[in-house]
Amino acid sequence: MSDNGGSVVGLLSYETLVHAIAGAMGSVTAMTVFFPLDTAKSRLQVDDKRKSQSTPVILAEITKEEGFLALYRGWFPVISSLCCSNFVYFYTFNALKKVAASGSGTPRPGKDLLMGMVAGVVNVLLTTPMWVVNTRLKLQGVRFRNEDLHQTQYRGIFDAFSQIISNEGVGTLWNGTLPSLILVLNPAVQFMIYEAMKREAGKGGSKISSAKIFLIGAIAKAIATTVTYPLQTIQAILRFGQYKDDGKRGLMGSLSNIVSLFMDRIKKHGFLGLYKGLEAKLLQTVLTAALMFVIYEKITAATFKVMGLNKLKR
Repeated sequence: MSDNGGSVVGLLSYETLVHAIAGAMGSVTAMTVFFPLDTAKSRLQVDDKRKSQSTPVILAEITKEEGFLALYRGWFPVISSLCCSNFVYFYTFNALKKVAASGSGTPRPGKDLLMGMVAGVVNVLLTTPMWVVNTRLKLQGVRFRNEDLHQTQYRGIFDAFSQIISNEGVGTLWNGTLPSLILVLNPAVQFMIYEAMKREAGKGGSKISSAKIFLIGAIAKAIATTVTYPLQTIQAILRFGQYKDDGKRGLMGSLSNIVSLFMDRIKKHGFLGLYKGLEAKLLQTVLTAALMFVIYEKITAATFKVMGLNKLKR
């Protein structure tokens, strides 16, 4: 088969679609289970005057002040964005893997990292507007400690899109795109470690248990999150949209805003201020990613077995 033929097969294959759907379903299920931890993380990242650092204390404060359901505020837009985002990422990543597998060479961490970065860039460019909207909705009605943060009044996802475009311009929907593009390293590193550890665990045709998949997924996500967390904090602040920029636009303006936010955070809270909310983030993302990979692997394996297909070579 020609290279073009292999590329088309990789992009349009049934196996690639199965991986994308399984990845989306796995992430939605796992995020729903651990959603309150994501709520705590968002508060700590954006509301820099909140003193509490412990995740259980933050969750208790939110429940006491705003009610239990506040822990799930913004669930639908987050889940919608996550579903679309993971569908795009898993589809692109596995399509690239299938194309690579049709050529010569064996799977290597370097290849996995490159494919993960390409999939991440495609994902960021297509889904950033949804993440901007869900960040706004998730923090709507919140009791902020920082009095400089004001409340927004959105009636839902479509109204948020409409208001942002009308009042702030369509470009606002891509707020935080630059740090997001840099942050493609997060899932890329995660998938590189995950794939390498999974190949090692499956050597000699050994069956990999769900417990091992959970552990591998947790380790991969913990490393990727810790390395990239400061940029994730800046990304959350940019998406929320309530920061005083320098008035510059374009690439240089974005870079200037990122540097300014970094320096301001360090000035106010010290270097460790860049890691405010890391505990909640690690609890949420590590547990979510680990459970997501278990569900993802189970769905793909079951689907391929039912349909009589060979699982995509890992």
